[in-house]
Amino acid sequence: MASTSKSERIYHVFLSFRGEDIRNNFISHLYTALDQKGIYTYVDSEKLRKGEQIAPALMNAIEESHIAIIVFSENYASSWWCLVEVAKIMKCKEERDLMVFPIFYKVEPKEVRTPREKYKEAMVKHEAKFEENSEEVKRWKKALTDAASLSRWHLNDGKSKLIQQIVKEISTHLDRTPLHVAKHPVGIESRVVKLKAMLNLEFDDVVMVGLWGQGGIGKTTLAKALYNSMFRQFEGSCFLANVRETSKGCRGMVTLQEILLKDILLLKKRLEVSNVDGGINLIQHRLCRKIVLLVLDDVDDLQKLHALAGECNWFGNGSRVIITTRNKHLLTCHGIDQHHVYEVEALVNNEAHELLINHASPTHKKLEIRTDLVDCVLSHVEGLPLAIVVLGSFLCGRREHAWKSTLKTLSTIPNKTINDVLQISYEGLPESEKEIFLHIACFFKGWDIEYVKKVFDSCNFETAIGLEILIERSLISMEYDDFEEILRLQVHNLIQLMGMGIAKWPVDPRRRRRLWLYDDILGVLSCDRGDCDVEAIVLEPLKHKEICINANAFARMSRLRLLIVRNVHNSFQGLICFPNELRWFEWPGCAPWTPEFPFGPKELVGLNMSKGNITRVVEQFKYINFSGCELLVCMPDFSCTPNLWQLDLQCCKRLVEAHDSIASHEKLQVLNLNGCPKLSIFPNELKSKNLRTLNLDGCTKFEKFPNIPNKLKDLEKLSLQGTAIKELPTSIENLVSLERMLLDNCKNLEIDPCMNTGLPNLSWLFLGGCNLSEVEFLENLSCFPSLVELYLRGNNITSLPASIKKRDHLHGLDIRNCHQLQEITELPPFLRRLSADNLESLQKNEDLTLIHYFVRRGLTMARMSSIDQVRLSLSLSY
Repeated sequence: MASTSKSERIYHVFLSFRGEDIRNNFISHLYTALDQKGIYTYVDSEKLRKGEQIAPALMNAIEESHIAIIVFSENYASSWWCLVEVAKIMKCKEERDLMVFPIFYKVEPKEVRTPREKYKEAMVKHEAKFEENSEEVKRWKKALTDAASLSRWHLNDGKSKLIQQIVKEISTHLDRTPLHVAKHPVGIESRVVKLKAMLNLEFDDVVMVGLWGQGGIGKTTLAKALYNSMFRQFEGSCFLANVRETSKGCRGMVTLQEILLKDILLLKKRLEVSNVDGGINLIQHRLCRKIVLLVLDDVDDLQKLHALAGECNWFGNGSRVIITTRNKHLLTCHGIDQHHVYEVEALVNNEAHELLINHASPTHKKLEIRTDLVDCVLSHVEGLPLAIVVLGSFLCGRREHAWKSTLKTLSTIPNKTINDVLQISYEGLPESEKEIFLHIACFFKGWDIEYVKKVFDSCNFETAIGLEILIERSLISMEYDDFEEILRLQVHNLIQLMGMGIAKWPVDPRRRRRLWLYDDILGVLSCDRGDCDVEAIVLEPLKHKEICINANAFARMSRLRLLIVRNVHNSFQGLICFPNELRWFEWPGCAPWTPEFPFGPKELVGLNMSKGNITRVVEQFKYINFSGCELLVCMPDFSCTPNLWQLDLQCCKRLVEAHDSIASHEKLQVLNLNGCPKLSIFPNELKSKNLRTLNLDGCTKFEKFPNIPNKLKDLEKLSLQGTAIKELPTSIENLVSLERMLLDNCKNLEIDPCMNTGLPNLSWLFLGGCNLSEVEFLENLSCFPSLVELYLRGNNITSLPASIKKRDHLHGLDIRNCHQLQEITELPPFLRRLSADNLESLQKNEDLTLIHYFVRRGLTMARMSSIDQVRLSLSLSY
């Protein structure tokens, strides 16, 4: 049902009737009574009813009315234009939410419904007259039947009493007026359509739906529009605004319960509710058989929700309850499943642009606003409707210099109106989640979420639940980076500014807990005064910076737990003292100086000294990054770091020897030796039982893979691309959980054609550019039985194994640049992606039938299935 705004409804009531006797009698009295109550009523003129065409003014008047009263008198159906009116009225009832009330003026309802007597005679005459247009007559009959089936007033006598009753009921219905939605409701209509589908209005059960999203995203605006579109379909309705604010105070919740009951029951005065529990009983008992529409706007607490709409059985069948909130978990706790939670998202670009221009450019004088300035504002607000309206209204009518000045200010100082709304979500957080949020806003927007989790864990934050709560409160989100295949933390620009504004207090940087601006950090490090309150420093300037600090610069920061400095070079040489509370230290390329801890670090678990110099490691370390340390030749002994989880030594160009301790480490999970071209000495046995990822890519002198004497149940990814290995040991079958094995460009690799290695969980096998002439080892289906992706590009194979047609799990096959490939007998049955460029020998043999069949089959599947289910990237550009 399309929604109609209040401005389109000119008339309160449209009166449809037949005959001058009724006009001068009943209608004139009814009109006067309505007029005295201030009810604007349309009574048509006889002039509009003459001729062969219904005047457009009459049809428009029906569309522009809230309520239509049809007075069915004895001769009503004898007029074809009355029948056109009733058909139009019933159509508007369905499409424009027009309320319809029939009055039976000295006729019985069954005469109209069936029709009978005078109504039957009239319809017979119309059928004879409009023989060529019998469908129109059928529509009239249906309209009469539908209208006569509605709840009704019946007049035989007692005209004055009936008119009073009609006026009272009309007044009551008109008191249920639509809500003001927005001055410019951009992007609302399509969202209302989606929400109404979610509400399942055709079903009689009680449905609760949640509208969830960040502050200022438009939840309330959308809820108002949704309410307006359907509130007259229900016996009672209530839009309970600002639940969070109104519920404050000793009688806040009682007041809300009283408003709810008054609005739904259409009472002149509120029912007196003595306490919340009494209100709960009243709502249940008074509304349990009533079909209601209830909107609870801005709910922030589960107890408040329980006190207003605790259970579905509080309301009659067919009722709908809509809840707007910033807290998704609140909806889950209330029993609302994910299929009935609607995430209100930011406006898309064209919607945001339209809304901004509507508010920024006066209606009487459209200003020419530079496109780049508009784009800058849109980039700043990121589709947040509240921000667009506030900034658009502020910039309304202002010239170019004012736009530039405003944008410059907003880059560092948030708008107060917007900020106050956004900060509500922050204020409602537990203290630990406030700390995590401020860290993310000040430091970690756009960073790899797995990395950030490690940092937070090292600082003793409850990371898992903390991030979950922040996501549920719409303060942060996660975004998948397709290029790097990682999840990144994201924060809306304005929410980030809000967080930074909080973290910038107090004014003195030495008294703040977080520092991220270069000048603030330099000022604190240069200060010779006493201890300071700084707990975390993250500095990553866009351009390379030089900084000169002395040996005791950090010594006064006794509370410092987190120090990350990137793209900054310190010219100081020697020892620099750090506080013992430091838990995560990262300063890649920090020049030839060494961190010193006067009494030994008590908490430090994360260390990144890539491209720097390190003399020793200590017991507490869990994460160590020595990548790019060009002076490192022999790996130090890591047996003294029993808690080590991750070791990154990539791009250590001079590293020759890997210490035996890494191959038997009890807790080591990630070992990264990528890009160590001189690495040739490696432990003979691999026994690290917790190892999950081993990366030796680009270790061009690495020739022999170690023996694996026992089953390693955690190793999932093994990457040996570009190494000099010649064979895989038979003991590799002890990697029982291996999912990905990357062997691209291992030019010396020879694989035993009789290989019978199980590797039951291997799903990705990369063998591109390995000079393979045969792949007979793939003939055995027990060898890699779970294979999903197979990369054979750039090899010298002449054919694929015949058994490949039986690999039911294989979805992706890459045979690009296999120049010697002469035939493809059959392809796997469920293959979704085939990459097959530059197959010269296959083209010469003209054996392309199977590939062409796959293309046809794939395209057919693509038409029948979603893009996510079937991906076809086949190219035959020889």
